[in-house]
Amino acid sequence: MASHIVGYPRMGPKRELKFALESFWDGKSSAGDLQKVAADLRESIWNPSVEYFIVLTEYKEAKALGVDTVPVLVGPVSYLLLSKPAKGVEESFSLLSLLGKILPIYKEVITELKEAGASWIQFDEPTLVMDLESHKLHAFTEAYSELESTLSGLNVLIETYFADIPAEQYKTLTSLKGVTAFGFDLVRGTKTLDLIKGDFPEGKYLFAGVVDGRNIWANDLAASLSTLETLEGIVGKDKLVVSTSCSLLHTVVDLVNETKLDKEIKSWLAFAAQKVVEVNALARALAGQKDEEIFSANAAAQASRKSSPRVTNEAVQKAAAALKGSDHRLMKGMLTGPVTILNWSFFRNDQPRFETCYQIALAIKDEVEDLEKNGITVIQIDEAALREGLPLRKSEQAFYLDWAVHSFRITNCGVHDTTQIHTHMCYSNFNDIIHSIIDMDADVITIENSRSDEKLLSLLSVFREGVKYGAGIGPGRIPSTEEIADGINKMLAVLETIQVNPDCGQPRRLSMIPAC
Repeated sequence: MASHIVGYPRMGPKRELKFALESFWDGKSSAGDLQKVAADLRESIWNPSVEYFIVLTEYKEAKALGVDTVPVLVGPVSYLLLSKPAKGVEESFSLLSLLGKILPIYKEVITELKEAGASWIQFDEPTLVMDLESHKLHAFTEAYSELESTLSGLNVLIETYFADIPAEQYKTLTSLKGVTAFGFDLVRGTKTLDLIKGDFPEGKYLFAGVVDGRNIWANDLAASLSTLETLEGIVGKDKLVVSTSCSLLHTVVDLVNETKLDKEIKSWLAFAAQKVVEVNALARALAGQKDEEIFSANAAAQASRKSSPRVTNEAVQKAAAALKGSDHRLMKGMLTGPVTILNWSFFRNDQPRFETCYQIALAIKDEVEDLEKNGITVIQIDEAALREGLPLRKSEQAFYLDWAVHSFRITNCGVHDTTQIHTHMCYSNFNDIIHSIIDMDADVITIENSRSDEKLLSLLSVFREGVKYGAGIGPGRIPSTEEIADGINKMLAVLETIQVNPDCGQPRRLSMIPAC
């Protein structure tokens, strides 16, 4: 095996699976029609020259087509550590206490895969990059020791991704019994390179994740090849596999469908299909079959992107709308905050994230001030994705929160005291960053509360005087009058004053609810 894809988008290059699913939901097609669309998409995606991740049913399907694939399971320890206790179960319940109950199920699945002819199996254990207490780390040793005999005869790959793996976790991982290969994210986990250089187990495979699975920029093939050649000297030519850093599910499917992009910008990009080409090009180059045409075109695109005024020009075109409130109704300005724009975008990979965020914040600052000049006295700057960007490692979280909060404050630092600044947050559990949210210094903070089982209620006392709290009380449906009243009363039991609002925006609502 010379190349490997950790995962691939399932929706189809033109979102075929999405439309097929919606057709099934609307009763316009059958379950068989939906399954056929999915099967046709899988067949169109599989490439015999690349190893893909797959599960049992699809493994058999691919094998019938003559395509060799790697079955993938979420590893048993990460499966438990990323789970939550069922409703009504004490929060203190130890999820790892269930390890002994789920391992027999893993053994059954592994046995079925072996009987189907699988020669490789991949376990995703992303929690290995997190800060883990000793008992959680020991669970990995316990789990794979128990699975060792069942895994006998298989090549076993354990994949980690999204961050550097700490030294202690690396030591535990590379010592696991029955494991023959280790996959690392070498894009977000550059420090992991030092661990590999210092001590990599002899005779084991290294799956080097050098092609970014979380962004849409073309890989710097020359730089990646240099990294791979260094690793080849450590693990050996026959033990090095070129891989994506993580699943390509996070990227757009195929650049060929972007017919309106100009040639220069298009040369800077690589979507999922193009990243497969990059993986293969690097694998061939390592094998002495370097495609000079591909590498030359890539080098030219890298140079173009670095020197283009589209990248280096600091001027950001103003796009503030000239809105004014009517005589009888207050108009609120609405903007997306810099941290959310960053975290929900395929951001630049040629400079630190915080620098990009500060640049976005300065552009938004201009828009905020334009809104104020045009008579808007209430401006909402949404930071729905503030929590989403929080690093997995606790040691890195304080720095992130510091520049994230600073970015938000940049956006509105030039407004008058008479302009009220709002921020809105949803989609996440904010309990552990509530103090940073308060430090954002917004006049009104609205936070989704209903889907989190109102867990924020116990923390609301930290809101300082003068800061209004917007209680997001409605779930993702039309709530009953009783539910709304109950949510309001629970909030008023903790705070003297609240502003009642939905738990999120209303762009998908098909009907309006009359005011009451």
